[in-house]
Amino acid sequence: MRLTSKRRFYCLTKMRLSRIKSAPFCTSAQNDAVAVEIASILAKEDWKRLLESSSELKKRVNPETVHSVLCQNPVRDPKRLLHFFYWASYQNPKSQNLDSFSFLAIVLCNSKLFRDANMVLDKMVRTRRPVQAVLGSVIRCYKEYKGVEVGVFEVLIDCYKKMGSWDDAVYVFLGAKEVGFLPGLVCCNNFLSDLVKLNKLDLFWKVFNGMIDAKLVPDVYTFTNVINAHCRVGEVEEAKRVLMEMEEKGCSPGLVTYNVMIGGLCKAGAVDEALKLKKSMAEKGFDPDSYTYSMLIDGFCKENRFREAKLMITEMRHAGLNCNDFAYTSLIDGFMKQGNLAEAFRVKDEIVSSGIKLNLFMYNALISGVCRAGDLEKAKALFNEMACIGVEPDAQTFNILIESYCRQKNFLNAYILVEEMKKSNLTPSMYTYNGIISGLCLCGDLERANRVLEAIIGKGLIPSIVIYTNLMKGYIQKSMFEEARRTIDRMMEKGVMPDVFCCNTLISGFCKAQKMNEARSFLVEMVDRGLKPNAHTYGAFIHGYAKAGEMEAVGRCFKEMQGYGITPNNAIYSALIDCLFKVGKVVEALSTFTTMSEHGVVPDVKTYTVLINGLATNGRINDAMDLFSQLHDKGIVPDVFTYTSLISAFSKLGDMEAALNLYNNMCQKGIAPNIVTYNTMIDGLCKAGNIEKAKKMFNEISLKGLAPNTRSYSMIIDGYCKSGNLTEAFLLLNEMASRGVPLDGFTYCTLVDGCCKAGELDKALSLFSEMLRKGFASTSSFNALLDGLCKSGKSNEANRLLEGMVHKCIEPNNITYTILIDHHCKAGKMKEAEHLFLEMQRRNLVPNVMTYNVLLHGYNLLGRRAEMFALFETMAANGVEPDEIIYGLMVDACLKENNLIGKLTMLDEILAKDVVLDQNWCFLLVDAVCEKYEFSEVLKLLDEMAEQGHKLSPITCHKLVRGFRDKGSLEKAERILESLVRFGWVPNSSVNSIIAKDNDEENSENSGNFPKQATLEVASPVLA
Repeated sequence: MRLTSKRRFYCLTKMRLSRIKSAPFCTSAQNDAVAVEIASILAKEDWKRLLESSSELKKRVNPETVHSVLCQNPVRDPKRLLHFFYWASYQNPKSQNLDSFSFLAIVLCNSKLFRDANMVLDKMVRTRRPVQAVLGSVIRCYKEYKGVEVGVFEVLIDCYKKMGSWDDAVYVFLGAKEVGFLPGLVCCNNFLSDLVKLNKLDLFWKVFNGMIDAKLVPDVYTFTNVINAHCRVGEVEEAKRVLMEMEEKGCSPGLVTYNVMIGGLCKAGAVDEALKLKKSMAEKGFDPDSYTYSMLIDGFCKENRFREAKLMITEMRHAGLNCNDFAYTSLIDGFMKQGNLAEAFRVKDEIVSSGIKLNLFMYNALISGVCRAGDLEKAKALFNEMACIGVEPDAQTFNILIESYCRQKNFLNAYILVEEMKKSNLTPSMYTYNGIISGLCLCGDLERANRVLEAIIGKGLIPSIVIYTNLMKGYIQKSMFEEARRTIDRMMEKGVMPDVFCCNTLISGFCKAQKMNEARSFLVEMVDRGLKPNAHTYGAFIHGYAKAGEMEAVGRCFKEMQGYGITPNNAIYSALIDCLFKVGKVVEALSTFTTMSEHGVVPDVKTYTVLINGLATNGRINDAMDLFSQLHDKGIVPDVFTYTSLISAFSKLGDMEAALNLYNNMCQKGIAPNIVTYNTMIDGLCKAGNIEKAKKMFNEISLKGLAPNTRSYSMIIDGYCKSGNLTEAFLLLNEMASRGVPLDGFTYCTLVDGCCKAGELDKALSLFSEMLRKGFASTSSFNALLDGLCKSGKSNEANRLLEGMVHKCIEPNNITYTILIDHHCKAGKMKEAEHLFLEMQRRNLVPNVMTYNVLLHGYNLLGRRAEMFALFETMAANGVEPDEIIYGLMVDACLKENNLIGKLTMLDEILAKDVVLDQNWCFLLVDAVCEKYEFSEVLKLLDEMAEQGHKLSPITCHKLVRGFRDKGSLEKAERILESLVRFGWVPNSSVNSIIAKDNDEENSENSGNFPKQATLEVASPVLA
């Protein structure tokens, strides 16, 4: 083996030596001699023929020879030198010396032949030699051969730019500047413009600072680029400062400068400020152009201020300008995102009637909007329309449709589109697969989503972090937190590292489910991995802790945020305020709003909407309306969510007149209602019994270009069921199926309930079976059917249904048992009712006031008052507060029983709690005590009560004394009062005021209804 290796080495060495011997070997002296000979030939007109005819010279041409010839520069014609350079390069493919490239480029630039110089330097750059070597060569040659045109450096920068080597281009700029060769202002401005367009702002500032360092005076184009750079990152205040600075330095902004500033302000949401700047530029003699108006239209659309956007279009036309594609696309996209499909399609019709052909971006905005509204038929029609007018769909078009079909579980159409996408030479991307997985996760089909994921991996593709995050969201929606947590491990196994957004998804899921310890544990893990939490991370924690009422933990989160350098923003404060309102902490919510303002965080429309909604939902509707009326003065324009919050509050209060007024007001102001607004109105009108108006509102949804969703149908179906119109309810059910709107548990439940109430039990049972098959059956649907069976007297079927609930793992609740107990009580079957009452408690179901109500009614029907009193005591012991109905039952039972202490105790409880009863029960109780019992017995009973530590309230004492007095026995009244004073139940100072109390007041009290104010007036002389 060694011999073989040695022999192979010997052969290779021999071969190399033979090649070296056969190759022409030139020394430096020989090269110089050859260069002199070539230089002399080059001075002749037919130089190329002479060189071609000398095979010996051709063999001796090499990079060193070429460099020597160029340095001698035998002719004053740079073009001949360039042609020689190309000829020589062809003869010897070995790359020329860097100095040859540099020298030739300098010579060409000195002669203003920049295009040729560009070609030379381009070849130089493409040698892939380090930029340091390239720039060093150019600088060296420039100094040595006395270059007079710094354009060579500008050309070199341009060559690196064309190759996309932006870092190298900046290196050349800064390197040339350091040795005193600064490119001209035009080159610098173009360089800055290119960098800002590519969003390479770190390089941008290096070039700009280099310019300033070299004392290069910026002009209007420089300042415009700087303003653009600030606007790109949302630094509008800095951009405004630069605009002021340039004017102070005597550099007048141009139209482009103003347009850049207006565009930046619009992107930052400061549209009103942008509008003021437009007026200012017009005053300075700059007429707004199409770009100016387009930016403003886009800004207004993003702020949902469509009325102003339309006014801009009108103004634009009056100025003789045509609305361009960008402005129209902004309008369509804005209306679609707001859910106002009708207005978006009106814009589409306007575009077509103006003779403008719709472009791809417009179609994508339209298709995306109708898909969000769930109208995939219209989306497919638009897709087909694109083909008819010759607009080629792109990957985004296909992806929107594919994801939407998956969300509606229409996987066949999604698959057809994937195949069609391939035929259009568009490869399904990770975004496509993400759309499929996202759709599957949203409709809860996690098994199929995982199969798609495995298929992606099987094709050798690496799933994106977005795909894993969407899968995690799917698990979180189903409360499968262990699987969601394992998804992090799965992605890391495939080499996909979770980012902050991915981690925030899991943390947010934990916090929403009140799994704060798990969230905190994962945060520690996240930080250990080197990921820094952001405002969204802590926003989730603050929301979770506030929801749990752990305000100390909220405070700790704020301190932690500051430790990471995170300033609480509008979104975090708004989320905290919202959460505090949701747990009823109104004072704390308002205090947080004040703190927010004190810390310099300016509230926006979202914050005010949260405040208005919070006040309204916590019973402070007047305060909410007061705040709403102040928005205009605060410079805040209420949006659809602000209006919908108030409409919802008034609807829940049953004040549909106020709700309708707000609805009409928002429409008049050009704020289009969204589907939530319509659903809120429909629900409120149905509950108010105005089913006709509700149906008109329902029909208006489609007229406005929106698509009714599951909730829309469920609300109107519920309204028809409650009004007894099952025919119309089932027509709407069929319409849901035909339009592909999925049914949910509430839709089924309301239909089952409606059928039961209408006596259509067979239809109810059929629907219930369908619910079970589709997995929609819930406790509320069981209860609806159970109630129907009980009311129809079908006890056996009701009992079997209860057994079926347990068998199907659907837990009965206290309503379930209350329905059954009520049925048995009305049938006089108290043993069965008592058995169910005990069974529900064994299941840890707490009987509520309704449960006790039906049991007490059952006992009352059978005259079993002893059981009534015992149950009433149990109810009190369990902390269940009796309602007016129960008190009425118990007073009636007391009056029928010869139990003086029971009567007095009941009277005292009712008066002390200020219970308002339908009948004059209190008067009857007082009358019974004062008239039906021996006076001595009453005195004796009061003594016993005092000895046992019982005490009657001042209002009861007053009633008792007045009762005896009104029966014409002032002496008895005085003796009763003496006892009450002796027991310490009333003060001695009140004796005269009670006895002498004007009878007129008493007459107003005999109704038995004691408002709180009257009760306090009666009690005040006793308590004085």
